[in-house]
Amino acid sequence: MDILLIGGGLAGLAAALDLAGRGHRVAVVERKQYPFHKVCGEYVSNEVLPYLRRLHADPAALAPAAISRFLLTSPGGRSLTARLDLGGFGVSRYALDDFLYQLAMARGVTFHLKNTVTDVAYDAAVGLHRVALADGRTLTARVVLGTYGKRANLDRQLQRAFFSQRSPYLGVKYHLRLPGFPRDLIALHNFADGYAGISAIEEDKLCFCYLTSRQNLKRHGTIAGMEREVLARNPRLREILDSAERLYPQPEVINEISFAPKQPVEQHVLMCGDAAGLITPLCGNGMAMALHGAALGAAAAHDFLSTKTTRAEMETAYSRAWHAQFAARLRVGRAVQRLFGGPVLSELVVGGLRHWPGAVQALMRRTHGQEF
Repeated sequence: MDILLIGGGLAGLAAALDLAGRGHRVAVVERKQYPFHKVCGEYVSNEVLPYLRRLHADPAALAPAAISRFLLTSPGGRSLTARLDLGGFGVSRYALDDFLYQLAMARGVTFHLKNTVTDVAYDAAVGLHRVALADGRTLTARVVLGTYGKRANLDRQLQRAFFSQRSPYLGVKYHLRLPGFPRDLIALHNFADGYAGISAIEEDKLCFCYLTSRQNLKRHGTIAGMEREVLARNPRLREILDSAERLYPQPEVINEISFAPKQPVEQHVLMCGDAAGLITPLCGNGMAMALHGAALGAAAAHDFLSTKTTRAEMETAYSRAWHAQFAARLRVGRAVQRLFGGPVLSELVVGGLRHWPGAVQALMRRTHGQEF
């Protein structure tokens, strides 16, 4: 096998399509069966459209929502609005990931579904990675890309520094129906120790996703109790929680979301998407970064497999390209996150930014990229 991708989310599926299109033999290991829901804000900056069209994977086939406006509120309901320079689209991961999976299958990508990687080791003597699967099989590949998302047991096996640090964050996601919600708007609503995003996706549905602390949940006992006692103190969130129809009975929940810095190359594995670094949801651009990371990883792997570069040159080139594209965005995202969550500071920041629209646009530009 030329390329093995560990994880079949956005980064893994896009890299698989990219590399298969360049003529390489590609396999993907994914622990679930498509389609499936994921905790995700489901907003994508339009910066990704040229790349997806090059992959012959234009998301227009899914009839996504076209998003061009941004709304931010403080815990007390104070608000500011702005135009999105480049704009974006809203589409569920349930639909988008399955769409990319079907394309990859049709183009000859091999999938090992409902399986996980338990160990990956590079054998320098033969220039191959040996990848152990939970079902007992061992696969070999010339290049391995880690595209498995925010956190996995593989991070422990690779002894990644961030994995030993406990994270206080958890994420919750619903799909909703809420008649009258503008389909061109993405709204971010602050509350004590967290913030929630809501925006349209395909059909007449909305994605409602929020980040908060485990302590917030522990204090109130249940997700429903926390939403009632904490989120609903923001009048915009109270209106959503009281009026919206929830389209599945239980929310999707993920724990241990870490925004700590990560390395884009670990033990000769190229990390892409959230496995390489996670931008705060408040900045709303994680899906675009996953796709852009896939483009960088696929290009570096292709040059190595085409004997244009050595392995060391591939790893160095990818690491430099990744840092040039994303390091500043992640730093800004972490800085922006510290401005929100606390009720007093959130009120002051939103109140100040209402009178400084240029700063709002500058922050959005610093956390979004250019078309690629």
